[in-house]
This record gives sequence, structure tokens and C-alpha cells, in this order.
Amino acid sequence: MEELYVKQKMFSMSGKFTVKDIDQKDVYRVAGSFMQVPKTYTIEDSVGHEVAIITKKLFSFLPTFYVDVAGQEQVTIQKQFTFLKARYTIHAAGMEVSGNWWDMDFEVLQHGEVVGRVAKKWFEWGDSYRIQVVKEEMETLMVALVVAIDCVQSDQSAATSVM
Repeated sequence: MEELYVKQKMFSMSGKFTVKDIDQKDVYRVAGSFMQVPKTYTIEDSVGHEVAIITKKLFSFLPTFYVDVAGQEQVTIQKQFTFLKARYTIHAAGMEVSGNWWDMDFEVLQHGEVVGRVAKKWFEWGDSYRIQVVKEEMETLMVALVVAIDCVQSDQSAATSVM
């Protein structure tokens, strides 16, 4: 089982951060678009090859993201309308993401089988996550899921702080 760590810098306007392995070596680089519509995130491997692009859908009732993995696979991540428990659906991959009602811990299932887990680390500056990848071929998609779900949480936090 592979473990990866995401650490976003607090107050970073550019939306750039890295994903590291257990030895603190950079595995992926993530760059978010700044002041661009629609919002996009590009994920590159450690040598700079683009491995995924995440695009937030402009006009939708619930947050929706399109993910291109390795330039070919189109996956749609959509938050479902629920009251107590955060639930995300991944269309076209037979996958589902479920988490506790705090939206801080996620289990990623494919056809009912756990393929990965994500846990937010508490008491740190910025958002930090631990990603456990059970199936190696799901690694890039797991990183993309964390980026998309974190974007939903950030948008919701920003919206509630304005009210």
C-alpha cells in the first residue's frame, strides 16, 4: 500500500503545492489556475509530465469536476445532496467516495471494494491530507479526488464566511 501526503500552503494565491511520498520526496506537483474561469488544476509527475487535469464545471447546482487522467480518461466527480454525510459520486469509473459528516475522512470504493483512503491531518498550517492507495493504478485518480474535494470544501468555507 502506497502512502502519499498533500500539504497545501496557507495563504498561497497561486494554488501550487506538492504531493510527497513517505520519504518526503516529491511525487506530484499540483498547480491551480489563479483568477481563471473555469477553475482548473493541473497535476504533473515528478519529472514534469502532465498526468491529470481537473476542471470545475461553471454552472451547476452541486459542485462538479471533470478529470482527464493521462490525457484520455474522462471522469466526473459530483457532490451529492445530503444532510449529514458528505457523499461524492464518480461517474464513468464505477466508483463512489463516502466520508464522515465533517467531510474530513474519505473512503474510495470501486464496485464496493476499497481502493484508497484519505484522511485530513489536524493542527497544521494549511490543509494536509494522508492518501493511502490500495490499488497502484488508482494513484493519480486518488490525488485528483483529494484536490477536487478540497476545492469543494474551500469554496463552501469561503461562502459561509461571507454570510
